[in-house]
Amino acid sequence: MKSFSFSRLWALIIKETKQMLRDPSTFLVAGLLPVILLLLFAYAVSLDIRNLPIGIVRQSDSVKAQSISAKYSGSRYFVVHPMRNMVEAQEAIKIGTIRGIVVIPENFDERITRPSLGPIVEIISDGTQPNTARFLANASSGVAQLWLQDNFANSPQFQATMARRIDVIPQYWFNAEIESRRTLIPGAIAIVMTMIGTLLTAMVVAREFERGTMEALMATPASRIEILAGKLIPYFLLGLVATAICTLLAVFAFGVPLRGSLLGLFASSSAFLIPALGQGLLISSATKNQFVASQIALFAGFLPAMMLSGFIYETSSMPVPLQIMSNIVAAKYYVSSLRSIFLVGDVWGVLLPNIGFMLLIGALFFFLAFRATATTLDGKK
Repeated sequence: MKSFSFSRLWALIIKETKQMLRDPSTFLVAGLLPVILLLLFAYAVSLDIRNLPIGIVRQSDSVKAQSISAKYSGSRYFVVHPMRNMVEAQEAIKIGTIRGIVVIPENFDERITRPSLGPIVEIISDGTQPNTARFLANASSGVAQLWLQDNFANSPQFQATMARRIDVIPQYWFNAEIESRRTLIPGAIAIVMTMIGTLLTAMVVAREFERGTMEALMATPASRIEILAGKLIPYFLLGLVATAICTLLAVFAFGVPLRGSLLGLFASSSAFLIPALGQGLLISSATKNQFVASQIALFAGFLPAMMLSGFIYETSSMPVPLQIMSNIVAAKYYVSSLRSIFLVGDVWGVLLPNIGFMLLIGALFFFLAFRATATTLDGKK
């Protein structure tokens, strides 16, 4: 059994670093990819609904009906398209020109003072997009309620009606502006780190197998641990550099607050890189082919990180089998840690368990990768 030598390890790290710096794909994945992905998630992808096109069918010409119609036109959530009648509005919603219809009925003035006649406005939503439909219904109702309060707050009848209601005053902690960018950007950093850790490692080590240079390295006095560590450490450091780049972009370019510390950020990022690099090493050891390794890395690394990490979809809303599967996705714990660090602060009661789970998953990947590498190089089955 070959002994471990720090001098050999350092020489392998220098060799791998030089090789990495000569590879243009490294800079594309580690330098350009974070910028592109963060720009996409900051500007192209948004969970905030603004400027939703709706149709207004005003069947009453009263001053009050014109007033509430203007209230909808002044809302930042809607782009109002006046419609002559319901037939025109129905055609517009069928072809997707508008996402909903607000009908101001003929007896609008009477409905204000006589609730038994029905709601003051009728709201129709396009149900092909359920989330948008629910938002449209809630926002449209809210505009009508605000209009009532603005115009009839001093009315005894209105006050008596409001007295029987329970008013809910929402408070939004950690993201008072309810901007999806502030929650998407930290999650996007996890996706970037997944790509850097898993994809780059899978391709680089597979390249050595593909070219036959891995066997040549094993013929040297360096041990298997030294060879693997010498290959992975430069990419571990590259991942931390990418973390710093993403953090600078998030804070200074996209206005995401960093309420936690750099210690918490880099501790969580370091812990996440362990399973990411381990997964890439396992993929490359099992495939020994760059193309196959890259495809598997996208399927086994990128897609679970995107779909099962809670980045976009709440894992608690998923079917139970997917919830169980998400527990072995390291990105789930990294996304949770990043959102805590950026939006809340260093909540170590959250960060430490997440770091522990990521290290545990990383240890499993490295154990499997080490066995796969030993089988590949020693020729054992």
